[in-house]
Amino acid sequence: MSAPALRALLFRALRAGFRLTPMPVATRDRLRQRFLARHADLVPTGPTGKAAAPSPHRSLDHAGHRLLGHVGLTRAALPSPLPATIVAFYLPQFHPTPENDAWWGKGFTEWRNVTRALPQFEGHAQPRLPGDLGYYDLRVPGTMRDQVDIAKAYGVSAFATYFYWFAGKTLLEEPLRHWLDDRSIDFPLALCWANENWSRRWDGRANDVLIGQAHSPDDDLAFIEYVAPYLRDPRYLRVDGKPVLMVYRPGLLPDARATAARWRTWCRDHGIGDLHLVYVQSFDNVDPASIGFDAAAGFPPNNTSLSPITAAHRLINPAYAGEILDWRALARQAMSADAPGYTLYPGINPGWDNEARRSGRGRTYVHATPRAFEVWARHAIGQAQKRSPKAPLVFVNAWNEWAEGAVLEPDARYGYAWLEAIRRAFGAPRTLSARPCAVIHVWYPELLEELVVALRATGKDFRVVLTVPSEKEAAVRAEVARLSLKADLFVTPNRGRDILPFLRVARQLLDEGEDLVVKLHTKRSVHRDDGAAWRAELVGRLIAPERTAAALEAFASRPELGTVAPEGHVQPLGFYWGANEANVDYLCSLMGIAQPDVRTDTFIAGSMFWCRLAALVPLLDAPLAEADFSPEAGQVDGTMAHAVERVVTLAAAHGGFLNVTAASLVGQPDAPPAPYAYAQRG
Repeated sequence: MSAPALRALLFRALRAGFRLTPMPVATRDRLRQRFLARHADLVPTGPTGKAAAPSPHRSLDHAGHRLLGHVGLTRAALPSPLPATIVAFYLPQFHPTPENDAWWGKGFTEWRNVTRALPQFEGHAQPRLPGDLGYYDLRVPGTMRDQVDIAKAYGVSAFATYFYWFAGKTLLEEPLRHWLDDRSIDFPLALCWANENWSRRWDGRANDVLIGQAHSPDDDLAFIEYVAPYLRDPRYLRVDGKPVLMVYRPGLLPDARATAARWRTWCRDHGIGDLHLVYVQSFDNVDPASIGFDAAAGFPPNNTSLSPITAAHRLINPAYAGEILDWRALARQAMSADAPGYTLYPGINPGWDNEARRSGRGRTYVHATPRAFEVWARHAIGQAQKRSPKAPLVFVNAWNEWAEGAVLEPDARYGYAWLEAIRRAFGAPRTLSARPCAVIHVWYPELLEELVVALRATGKDFRVVLTVPSEKEAAVRAEVARLSLKADLFVTPNRGRDILPFLRVARQLLDEGEDLVVKLHTKRSVHRDDGAAWRAELVGRLIAPERTAAALEAFASRPELGTVAPEGHVQPLGFYWGANEANVDYLCSLMGIAQPDVRTDTFIAGSMFWCRLAALVPLLDAPLAEADFSPEAGQVDGTMAHAVERVVTLAAAHGGFLNVTAASLVGQPDAPPAPYAYAQRG
């Protein structure tokens, strides 16, 4: 047996015995932390990833491409009062200090870690680059003011800022002093004492300590006296009038209950009054009352145990020794957890990836999306209102942990989408529209009339949305006017054929509450002699009047229905696989769905279909950018657009939705198996 296998076996045996041994939670926390601090080398590595595909399928020029889900800065009314107080953990690391100069090199800030990160597997979003705020320097007082302005616009109510105190020495305090001295920064802070050692490993453990803690009764009193000016500030975050003071790892204190008592006594004796003490569930899980505290704050992904999915991903770096996990499982675990018998403020997380701090050995959570984060945030708000109705706090990890991939601030890829998710979570879920929507891609303006006539013949009130390549805009607008057509126009670059524009507009329609869409396009297929017949057959089998009525009735009565395809155009995936296999594999990995079985899975050829937009969420929210789609060059197969066409029904099936044919909805038989008339098998 190899050394890694022996290490893994030993670790699993020790962990199993540890979990079976009865002991108090506080004792379990303390022993676990002590073991990890001293024997981290015994923790086995997870499974390795797959070999890289023959060619990469992500943009390799830079990591700052705007995704289709990018959101710009907007300002909108917020509920008053807010249904919960959103408190985001805040890292004051982004400015040079003499200590960091000595430890890491002159001019070091966290940005150096951030920008040196490299992608380790296909779809790995590294480096994680900032958006509108840029590579800021927190020595500049205006920086925090800009952060506060953004936070307020989206309903973030306070920062829980890490405070670095080491037996009388503070580090990285300059930004907090700016806040203390500048009353124009009208925004609450709460101090969170990061009471662990600073180590070269960035994990607070005992290995290679740069500066250590010296916990003692005297240090407790010195600490509380030092932070008293913050606690007295009228802007400071309070619960029931009491300043909120947080401790990151109470298990490292020799006697947390005694520390809490000293702090409370000192604050009462010096005119501050009582404290609201909160510990962070980063490593500890005890009842806060057992250590003299008032509450705990959730801190995902810490204190969670998930199975890695590293083996499902293709590696860019063959030597990668990190771990890949599924963020969706993290969110599900948090939302399904039972409430403890004490005050636990819910914690939420918009993502995690500490590759920047642990090159080639990081821990990365994939498949985090703003839409799913909104669901988690709404759930956490509801839980906070139930658990502590007088002070419903929700903690977010984090505002600006750039080197750990936990960021609410605007970034280059998503913009303000994570903050927009917070703002949306304050409101009720969107009400779905009862009106069907027709999304038509118009490359051939002269064919638009044919589709409009077919839609009007259904007698249904469609919302019509036209996606239009920029060079066709004038001609399409003229045709819209001639047809007296009421339509929304989305003008896009000529890239990704009808597919990329559909992904763009479908995301927006879903956000607006649209539910049912029929996707059409002015298909001519000039490389074939039968392009017109292909188009007519697709359109007729989808939106003939009786079929439209049947589709709408089916979607209304069958919530599990995901897509409706024109019969005869549902083709085996393996028939057209060679040029598309690598791209489909990559797309499935991005979406977080199972790789297809080319023997049994099918796709809708011709890319015209009915769909419930919710069924396509895995595809619509996949982290795709325009740069992932090849410039138009007349390709007939093998592009990202062709790959997207092949995963539509796979995405729906992943969510438990059904894919059926239009013929089945009107009681007609499906087309008999036969060679596909409109494409050659390859």
